[in-house]
This record gives sequence, structure tokens and C-alpha cells, in this order.
Amino acid sequence: MKKLFTIDDIMAAFVSAMGYGFTMTISKIFGWPKLVCYAACFVVGILSEQIVNRVIFSETVQKNRRNRILAFAGCFLVFVAAHVISLVLLETSLFDYLGEQFVYVIGLPILGFFVNLVIRWFRVRKIRGLYGDGSRGFVFDLNAKDVAETNKQNQPITGAYDTDCAVRTRTGIYVGQKHFDLEKFKGTVCYLGIPYAKPPVGERRWKAPEELPASEAVYEAKYYGASAVQVEHEGSIIRYHRQSEDCLTLNVFAGSKRTESGKPVLVLFHHGDFSCGGSVDPLLNGNSFAAAHPDIVFVSFNYRLGIFGFIDFSEIPGGEVCPDTLNLGLLDQVAALKWIRENIAAFGGDPDRITVLGFESGATSILLLAAGGLAEGLFQKAFVFNGSPLSAYDTPETSRALAKDLLKETRTETMEELLRLDTETLKKAAQKLWRDLCAPTCDGIRFPADVYRALREGAASDIGFVVGFPGDETRVVRARIGGRKYEELLSAAAAEMRKTMEDSASWEGDGREAEAKLVRQGLALCIYRTAAVLAQGGSRVHMMYWDEKPLLENLGSGTVDAAAALLGNDDALQMYGSVMTEDLSETLGALLAKFVKGDALELYPNEIRRVDAVEWKTFPKALVVSDGELRCDRIEDSIQERMGREWMPGGKNDGMGS
Repeated sequence: MKKLFTIDDIMAAFVSAMGYGFTMTISKIFGWPKLVCYAACFVVGILSEQIVNRVIFSETVQKNRRNRILAFAGCFLVFVAAHVISLVLLETSLFDYLGEQFVYVIGLPILGFFVNLVIRWFRVRKIRGLYGDGSRGFVFDLNAKDVAETNKQNQPITGAYDTDCAVRTRTGIYVGQKHFDLEKFKGTVCYLGIPYAKPPVGERRWKAPEELPASEAVYEAKYYGASAVQVEHEGSIIRYHRQSEDCLTLNVFAGSKRTESGKPVLVLFHHGDFSCGGSVDPLLNGNSFAAAHPDIVFVSFNYRLGIFGFIDFSEIPGGEVCPDTLNLGLLDQVAALKWIRENIAAFGGDPDRITVLGFESGATSILLLAAGGLAEGLFQKAFVFNGSPLSAYDTPETSRALAKDLLKETRTETMEELLRLDTETLKKAAQKLWRDLCAPTCDGIRFPADVYRALREGAASDIGFVVGFPGDETRVVRARIGGRKYEELLSAAAAEMRKTMEDSASWEGDGREAEAKLVRQGLALCIYRTAAVLAQGGSRVHMMYWDEKPLLENLGSGTVDAAAALLGNDDALQMYGSVMTEDLSETLGALLAKFVKGDALELYPNEIRRVDAVEWKTFPKALVVSDGELRCDRIEDSIQERMGREWMPGGKNDGMGS
């Protein structure tokens, strides 16, 4: 994406050469020692280079073509005038210094380019050594020491503590720590494993989250809280992390930069399929983003998953004692947002400027919260990637059937017996019932029965959205859950997709590839439909289409790559078998930061050095990310190419009805 050098670099070289040349010549005339001459040349040359770069690459110059041309002309005229003066008074030519400066301007980027190629080659070689062709799915070469470190638990503090890293909230004083890699993360302070609700254990199992009492107690905030108890897949990194029903914790990453007013806040909803995932996933680490954007506070959190977060016990004898089990995971999310709104100012954040970012199930959760009104006023903007309301159930029947299957699997008959079971027994039962996917339910009470209609009628009209989707997520799913599970899940998903569509004529075909294509196309249309109804409901909507090619075909490219690129987590992406395009990541991260801060979604030329201007126009245009490049274009052509004309918006089966 970045150019090696630009016309701006060339023009700046004229003035830089003048600074180097004049200083060297004059210092020689004064008879200064050779080393002093070189030192003076270096100091003045660097200073002139900094000044002209600040002018040439300033927003005032770069955003206005006329100003840019005038600046170029000014640089050239300054050099010509200096050259004439040099010839007349000093009897020396500045062209020699100009040549040296051009060698520097052109040669250094080329050298850097080849160095980066070598580094990338070593990274790719390492990944291929671990993954081969990627057919085994995600595998993690984890260091036992790092795993042990991640699994440590925060403890109460009774003695002295580091007040520089301590934050006083209503629910306690939490002592975080600066990241050990101060050079890379610029002193980012992270506060990990902070509880945002009472532990949902014992008598609070399968109950709505309860607010924590006020407290003056002091606690460590150095280690992630336990991940939610969940279904474990072969390619899930969370299975290396401790799990517990006591999982309602959040993490705050704050840059060292101080501002007079509160900083905008970005809150991450982790991905998964509502039965797995967690904020400890290295892909979702907030250190890199907080270091790159110290004027934004980054927050991530856990919520209950699977049978602990999404199940309906209303038809189970005694089930009335747990009336909220249908969507407990979503109620946890609301509790986290309320804690953030109440306490984020202590970390430097502005409670009135909160943006939420969700991937997969996290994205679906955000859409449900926006449509239902439970989170009204708790966030103002939302970036949702690869999620749609169709990931939720229309009625409680599926969750009720899952509850009955859970009774059979655990050999229990009543709610009282279920509540007495230990965590491990329930986890083993959930592992066996993994195909009976848990998901939120549009119950018509807390969440509208028809989310699309609610959004179209303006339920989220006061929220700005970015809606993103990948070209192919199916291989990513296969890499996470394993080949055998994938085939079972794919067949079920394809069958469900056929039932969802009115006319399956366009979906003819046999075999896994045909089923994968059906699922891929159907999900793309569902996400497109989400963007369309949001726009119809009055929301300002931008769309992003991720079409980057995977490093290893069998691992795919989708949510994993997009999340790592947006948050700048290069090391984590390598663990998942890919290598980040750093220029692309820097650009997408900058656009995400602008969205969080409420700035226009555009970059002027050289706002990121040597990157062209980017203008991200509103839906129905989309920012297309493909082959390491960005372009803004109408997305319908890409969907039409993948889905067929009859499935395009406006066609007979556009799916835009209620």
C-alpha cells in the first residue's frame, strides 16, 4: 500500500539538500575542524529536513491541491535561489548535495523495502514450518511459561502498592501495570481482570447479573480473569486458559497520553459462536491499539456463553426460579456497559463517547442490543463485523429443546437438580451437545421478535454504524472447530439456509464446496441486508468488505485477519497462521480511530506517510479491502458476482421484507 517514495519526498529533498550544503560549505570557509563541519552539517541538515517535512506533509498542504502545488513550487524556488547565491558568494554548487540527498530519499526506502521482504520471508517460513498447508486447522505453538503466566490470578492487596498504576472506581481500587515492552507499547497501562458484576456462581448461577457493592478494597489488576466455561474446539486458543463460571470481568488498556477532556472509549465484544471465545485471545489484545492511539481508551470483557448464557428453562420443573436464562449473556453485556459508563472516567475515558466493536457473535450481540433498547445511551457508535440478526433464534423453542437435552445428558429432572451439579459435569454435557448451538433469542420482550423491522423503523437511528463482512469465513470456521465438526456443522447450516430462502433454485449443487458456497453467499446477503435496514432506519452506515487472500488457503481469511489488522496485533496473527500487511493495518487502525473519535472517515494524502488519500463513503458504497489495497466502490457488483442477479437487493428475493 505504501509507496517507496513520492513527489513530496523529492520536493522536500531540495530544501534538505540546501541545509546540508550551505552548512558544510560555510563551516569549511570558517576553517572549522572536519568533525565539527560534519556535525554542523548533520544538525542543520536534519533540522531543515524536519521543518520542510512538517510543512510539505502538513494537513493544510496535503488536503488542498492548490496549497500542495504552491508548496512544491516554493521548495523548488528556494533551492534555485539558494543555488544562485551559493554560486555567486560561495563559488560552489548545491547540485552535489542534491544528488546525495536524492540517494538518501530514494535509497533508504528501497533498502527498508528489501529488509521488510526478508523479515516477512522468515515469518512465512516459520508459519509454514508450524502449519504446513494448514489442513490441520489452527495449532498453537505456545510457551508453557507464557501459558502459566496468563493463568495467574489477581489477589487482594493489603500493603503498599504502585499508586501510579492505581485507579479508584466505585467498586474498588485496581492496580494495573505498564506493559513490559515499553518501547513497543509506549508505556501503555493495562488493567486486567476487573469484575463488573457479582460472580454468577452458587445461588446466582443462571441468574441475571447483579451489581457490585461500593468498595474501598485494593486489588491487583495484572492478570486476565477466567474465561467463560465453554465448548472447546481443536483450534481454539481459549482452551489453554482457565475457565470458570466466575467470568464476569473486563480489561482496560489506557495510553500514557493525558488529555484535559475525557478520551473516547472503544469497547470490544469478543467473537465466537455464543458458546466459545474470550477476551484473553491474543487477537483481541488492546495494547497495540492503545499504544498507537493513546487518545483512546480500549476495553474488552467476558460474558457467559453456551448453556450458562443462552438456554430456556421455562418448561423445566422449577425453571421459574431462573426466569432470565434465555439471554443471560446479553444481560451480562449490558451490565459491563453500565459499569464502563459509571467508572471509565477514572481511567481517562469519556462515558458519553463510547463506541462498541464486535466480531461474529459479538457483532450480532451489538445489533440485538441496539434494536432492543436495553443498552440505550450506553454506546453511540458501533463497528460490527461478520454478524447479523439471523444468528439469533426467532422463538425460544430451540433453547427449550436444548434444555431438555441437557436434562437427559446430565440425568436430571428438575431445575433444583441442575443447580446442584458441579461445573465440570455441565461442561462435559455442553461439549457433547455442541451441535445444538446456543444463541440469543428474539423473545419479543427484551429484544424485538423481528430485529430487522425494529432497525428499519429507527430503533438504532441515533447510532452510527460500520458494517463489515468477509468474502469467505467458512475455512476460518473449519480451522477453528476441526474438519469433522465442520462437515457436520456445514450441512446443518446449509440446510437451514435453504429453509430461510424462499427459492432455492439458485443454490443447486452437491458436495461440501456447494454447501460452503451457499452458506458463504447467504451470510453475505444477510449482512448486506443488515446495512440496508440500518440505513433505512436513519442510521449513518459505512460498510467494509474484507477480501484479502489467506497466506494458507486451508486456514482462510476472514474475522481472524480483519480483527488483527484493525487492532494491530501482528504477533497474534502469526499464531493463527498468517502475516499482517503492516501498511494495511496502520491504515485500517487509523480509520477505526477516526470512527471512534467521531472524525470523518477519510485520510488525506500522506496523512499516513506515503499512503494515498482514502475517502470512505457511506452505504451503499463500501470500503473494499483486497490484495493489500483499499478502494471505495459499490458493493453490489461483488455480491452479484457471488450470488446471482436474482438475489441482488431489489430483486424478487432480496430479503428486504419484514
